[in-house]
Parts: sequence; C-alpha cells; structure tokens
Amino acid sequence: MGGCEALIIGGSAGSLEVLLKVLPVLNVEITFPIIIVIHRKHGTDSLLPDLLSSRTKLRVKEVDEKEPISAGTIYIAPSDYHLLIERDKTFSLDYSEKINYSRPSIDVTFQTGAEVYKDKLTCILLSGSNSDGVNGLKSVKVWGGTAVIQSLESAQVAYMPAQAKLHVAIDEELSIEKIGDFINSLK
Repeated sequence: MGGCEALIIGGSAGSLEVLLKVLPVLNVEITFPIIIVIHRKHGTDSLLPDLLSSRTKLRVKEVDEKEPISAGTIYIAPSDYHLLIERDKTFSLDYSEKINYSRPSIDVTFQTGAEVYKDKLTCILLSGSNSDGVNGLKSVKVWGGTAVIQSLESAQVAYMPAQAKLHVAIDEELSIEKIGDFINSLK
C-alpha cells in the first residue's frame, strides 16, 4: 500500500451506527480527507453533519459544489446528489439519474476518486442492502487503491459488503471495532 491521500467511506442501511462508533476514535492529526457517502432520504437528515461533528474533533461539513478537498476534514455527500471528485481535487455535484436506486451513488464517488487518487486512495464499504459500491471498488482495485469492507458478521445489513467480497479482491475485512484503528494507521 502506498501512502493515503484520501479515504472514502460508503454505506447504506446500518452504516450510520458504524460511523457513530468509529468517528470518536479517529486521530485529529489525520493527514488526508475523509469523504462519506451514505444513502439517506432527501431533505430528512440535514442534521447529519451536526450529528457526526458531535462525535469527533475533526471538521465535519456537507460538500459544496467546486469545493477544494482539504486534508483533515470529514466531508459528507449531500442527499440527492452524486458526489464526483474532479482531477483538480475539487468536488462536483451531479443530479443525473439514480444508480442502483441511489443518489448519491457510492459507485460514482469511488470511481471518480480512484481515477484521481489512484494507488493513494482507500475505500471502505459498510453495511447496506444493495450492491452500490461494488463496481466502485472494482475501479479502486484497477487503479491500485485499497478496498476494505465491514465484516459481514458486524454489518447490520450484510448484503452490500457481501456483494463486494464476492466480486472484488478485498484487501481487508474489518469489524466495527477495528475500522477506527485501521483509519488511524493510514499514512
């Protein structure tokens, strides 16, 4: 594994609970951005950034269009927009059709992130009930990045990480308790 220049975490049903357990253990000296893409209903959890920032000393914010990506910040994909990572390391929001019944699509962020960060990208796929994220992890591996899934035993809804395990050469499968330590070990 090369150095980590960006971490993207994707998840759906059951993933918020994981984030609420992982964020409190993260080092505040993290040297890369953490980008979170979780499926949520449009307009219902505008409180998500506040909820997550109450669990960490790291800066947490919802992504703005054309915003430069900064180390040490936790970014949250806005509901109902695909989140793309541009070659100049800024974000782009897209309202095109849903992918895997989802907008934001984890696949879109994983794929665009892989093209930009290549072998310096780590992606973690958490609990969820559809296969969003699987094709994105395939791209991550093609570009030399690191693909991680939540352990099937610890996932509230194991379908998403199970599909990834079936179709992608996964680098790590981690329990909820190990995810924070893994993130802290990334340099």
